Amino acid sequence: MPYETDSVKGFGVGLIRKQDMSVHRLHGNPPIDVKVVKSARAKRLSLRVSRLDGRVTLTIPKRSPLREGIHFLETREIWLRTHLIKLAPMAAVHAGGAVPYLGGELPVVAGQVKRTVLRDGVLHVPDEVTAGVQAKAFLKTKARDELAAASDFYAAQLGKRYNRLSIRDTRSRWGSCSSDGVLMYSWRLIMAPHEVLHYVAAHEAAHLVEMNHSDAFWAVVARICPDYDRHRIWLKKNGDQLHRVNFGD
Repeated sequence: MPYETDSVKGFGVGLIRKQDMSVHRLHGNPPIDVKVVKSARAKRLSLRVSRLDGRVTLTIPKRSPLREGIHFLETREIWLRTHLIKLAPMAAVHAGGAVPYLGGELPVVAGQVKRTVLRDGVLHVPDEVTAGVQAKAFLKTKARDELAAASDFYAAQLGKRYNRLSIRDTRSRWGSCSSDGVLMYSWRLIMAPHEVLHYVAAHEAAHLVEMNHSDAFWAVVARICPDYDRHRIWLKKNGDQLHRVNFGD
């Protein structure tokens, strides 16, 4: 399809070139910055809006002139603005507000502590100005702890071991397992329900047995996480909201 919203996955005035990528600004209220990508693999013009953060990408076939792509973009401006309006707003984390945590919410309170601490269901941060950044650092630490424990648990159930675990802020996937047993997860999983985080860990641990998504792979997932499909559906329906939490950094 020529233009669509995209659940998987620049700023400036006019056109800013960078290798085969640039940013074009659609003027209006508000102005919209569009990443322009020249692709040798693209067979047609396409326009995508990320449901994760509202970023807009225009892809142009390598041999097509730039002006053709810009014309394509401008003729679809109404469609583009309509879809951007429909996106859920970014949720800002700040002192006096709350931050998602394991499917619930933690109130964020600033002051009276020297370091960030979770106490009686409240996240206490030292400074009001950087409360969002401090909350994010807390979540990333907790994400590593929870995902490491879950990965250890499911790998042990399968009689397997992984080599290393890393935490990133990925847009296109919640986790991955490399052929040499390196597990990678999105730290934003710590904001999802506990059982959803565990499903992702079980999913990646299953790749230590089956490096594919065959029926045999899903049988392994079902063995260690019997209700995986319910958690998988939750991620498909709600996962983009985890990417729409803004920490002010």
